[in-house]
Parts: sequence; C-alpha cells; structure tokens
Amino acid sequence: MATDAARLAVAASAVRKAYGGHVVLDGIDLDIPAGSVFALLGPNGAGKTTVAKILSTLISADAGEVRVAGHDVVRDPDAVRAAIGVTGQFSAVDSFLTGEENLMLMADLNRLPRGERRQRAADLLACFDLVDAARKPAAMYSGGMRRRLDLAMTLVGRPRVIFLDEPTTGLDPRSRRTMWEIVRRLVTDEGVTVFLTTQYLEEADQLADKIAVLHQGQLVAEGSPEELKRRAGGGHITLRFADPRGYDHAARMLDVVSRNDETCTLQIPGHGDVRSLRALLDRLDRASLTVDELRVHTPDLDDVFFALTGNPVTEQEPAR
Repeated sequence: MATDAARLAVAASAVRKAYGGHVVLDGIDLDIPAGSVFALLGPNGAGKTTVAKILSTLISADAGEVRVAGHDVVRDPDAVRAAIGVTGQFSAVDSFLTGEENLMLMADLNRLPRGERRQRAADLLACFDLVDAARKPAAMYSGGMRRRLDLAMTLVGRPRVIFLDEPTTGLDPRSRRTMWEIVRRLVTDEGVTVFLTTQYLEEADQLADKIAVLHQGQLVAEGSPEELKRRAGGGHITLRFADPRGYDHAARMLDVVSRNDETCTLQIPGHGDVRSLRALLDRLDRASLTVDELRVHTPDLDDVFFALTGNPVTEQEPAR
C-alpha cells in the first residue's frame, strides 16, 4: 500500500474478485487523493459497480487490501461506512414521502442531534434547488429531481468520501449538467472525495481529476484526462476544398491520412496548435490553394477508450 495513505481517500492493492470461473477484477490497484474526483470508466458490465461495492463494504474482495478514509474495509467496516456516502444506479428515495421527509428520515438514521435535523434538511433542499418541491411526494418528482434528492440524502451525514455509481444514467442533458455542477461544488466547497463510475466519456472528462479505464477486469490506463488524451494520439485536421483542381493539388502536396473525392475533403495529421496551423495555411497560400473549410479534431476520451480497448462488446458482470 502507498506510504502516504493518510493523504489518500482510497488506497487499494491487488484487489481480485471472481464469481465461479468468471474473473471480474484481476489485480486492481488504486490511489485516490482526498478532495478529488476519480472516475472509473468502462462499458456496461466491465466491473465498475463491483469495484464500488468492494470499496463501500457492500461485498468482499477475494483477495487484496483496501483502505477507505484511512480504515481497512475488512477489519473496520463500520468506520468505513461512517465516513462514506453511496448513491447507486437505483434511487433510494421513498416515493411516498416528501423530499423533506426523505431527508429527515436520513437524518434520523444518521443519528444527527435532534436540533440539527431540520436545519440540515433545509440546507440540503436549498443546495439542491428542491425548496419548492420540499413538501411534495417524491413520486411527483422528475428523474433529475429524484437524482438530486438521492444525492442530497447521501450527504446528510456529511461523508468524507462519496461513491456515485452511474449517477446520471437516464437523465436528459440538462439534468446531467446540473448534476455535474453539484458534484463540482461538493469537491470545491465541501472538500469531499468523489469516486465516480460512469460509461459516459464526456462525464469523466468534465468532472474527473484522474481517470482509470477498466477493461476485462484490469485497469488498462490511468491518468488525468489530458494525459490520457495525449497518450491516445489521433489528432487530425480536415480540409475541404471548393475547387476540385485545388483539392487534387493539395492531395499530392500534403501528407494525407484519408480523402473523400465526393466532398473534396482531405484529412491530414496534426494537433491543431497555432504554430502548425499557421504553417499549414501559409503553405497552402504559397501554392495559391483556397480552403473552403478547416476543422481540427483533438484527441478526446472516445479516442482514448477505443485506442485502449478496441470496439468493446458489452461484457456481462454477474449481478450480486
């Protein structure tokens, strides 16, 4: 385990989990600094939920060592549970209770002092923009409102580490971005650590300080979003010409990756930095070639994922 474990919210070494002959996790190592967002990225069934369940003491690993918030998940699971909050793929909201009643129930379960319970509920309703719906049954809430209430319920006990398992699955784009803003505030304002599992590449890119890619039970890459993008490569520049003769001339002159004769479009390697773009345009100008359209594609997490895993078929992770 890492020697600086005191500064780590999560430290895991050689974690393994199998169901019968099917190995779900095959030697996973994790070091997640406190006060950061860590995203575990992978397709449906890759083992992301299994990792989250092991870290949050819901299931046991077959082998390996895990510490969360400084506590060993096997030797001191109660201390781990006292320090974490978990928001799973399926809502824990009671549809028959109002939003306020759901939060008050969680305050009771967390044994908050009686004088603090109503104030804590009111603060969270305000933080998650649910004040107007506080006295309405949760059954009347939209999907985005239910997810916000679900996360608010997780925060009642002021956890130091929050596990968000596919937190925006099924949400529309606006609700998804609202959830992203809330997660960012949790880290910057509250100083919590967020462990995020997701299959949304954009979500990991937007939120995570560090990303790990899980494929066939192993972590095949780990780093910041920018580090992984640089590792993937794949940047290119697309040029479209209105004049077919200019298009043919440019195709002979440039280092072409691909071409489309129907649209007079060329794709050439490049990362789109200002210096190389200026040099390219100067070269075309000297050749009296006019570009009708120029587009720059920089590597993104899609490139990272497919470069590392190919075009993955959804793997089946046994339900437990």
